[in-house]
Amino acid sequence: MFINSLFKKKLVLWLCFLGCISSFAQSKIERPVPLNPNKTLQTIAFGSCNNQAKKQVIWPSILKNQPDLWIWLGDNIYGDTEDMRVMSAKYQRLKVASAYRFFRSKCPVVGIWDDHDFGVNDGCKTYPAKARSKELLFDFLEVPKESPAWRRSGAYQTYTFGPRGKRVRVILLDARYFRDILQPAPKDSGQRYKPNETGTILGESQWTWLEKILTESKADVHIIASGIQIIPTQHEYEKWGNFPKERQRLLNLLTKICPSNPILLSGDRHMAEVSEITIDGYKNPIKEITASGMTHGWPVDRKEPNQYRVGEKVIEKNFAVLNIDWEQSPVAFEVEVRGVENQLYHSLKWSY
Repeated sequence: MFINSLFKKKLVLWLCFLGCISSFAQSKIERPVPLNPNKTLQTIAFGSCNNQAKKQVIWPSILKNQPDLWIWLGDNIYGDTEDMRVMSAKYQRLKVASAYRFFRSKCPVVGIWDDHDFGVNDGCKTYPAKARSKELLFDFLEVPKESPAWRRSGAYQTYTFGPRGKRVRVILLDARYFRDILQPAPKDSGQRYKPNETGTILGESQWTWLEKILTESKADVHIIASGIQIIPTQHEYEKWGNFPKERQRLLNLLTKICPSNPILLSGDRHMAEVSEITIDGYKNPIKEITASGMTHGWPVDRKEPNQYRVGEKVIEKNFAVLNIDWEQSPVAFEVEVRGVENQLYHSLKWSY
């Protein structure tokens, strides 16, 4: 009896020891990768529209591309609430999901929001919980507490990676916190919203910040991300084209400053496409890569026009990968739109 009791005690202690080792190993595996400003970015992955209540099936495929950075482009969760306890719980559901947790242990993350994680569909500056919602977004993204982004209104941020000659500036624009109200279009117009000719998307403080960042930047590549699309103008949904003066102001700013190798990113649309536009100061067109629909795409194809589209749109679940070839002169780029099982749907190469 005494021997059996002693054996049981030793067994319990041994199992506890193994449990501690397992827990420690698990915590080491799942510890998020911190941002490293000295790292040369060669592969940047990005996407949007990720419903935390749906299966997180796409993360292993993203990892197969060995990204140096992941950029959230909005609708990172579907919060859709003014109750910040509900919002916090939805962020936590994604954050503890095994696939995303493992992904975070392999790849650093930055990002911006769109409407559903801002808190309300097609939301703007009138959303009453926006200040607290921003804090929850930053907590989820683990924005460094020393970042000045914590101390200002709005969620816009910037990050710089890599050494001189291979430097990437990531600029994340907030198209929600300061944005004016959308104006409903007449029912027979074929649009949901009519152009707001006087309203703002970024607000003056963010515009001032953006011009300063671009003017002072010494980066070799500039990634400028917005939750909603910038270049496309024809579809009926949210877009910079609903505020035509703001859209033109951004294009004029690029013309004025001519930052090196600007690439636009966007989400929101539950589909992926590449758009391009020619502006003064650049020999080749400026590209915008829309990657949207990580957990849900379009159920059926819609013949949606986009005069700026290059190639075909992708309506399946997707993410995108931007590969930068620093060994080429000038530097060369390739964007790939991929899906579940890392299936390649669309690719495009270019250099400036």
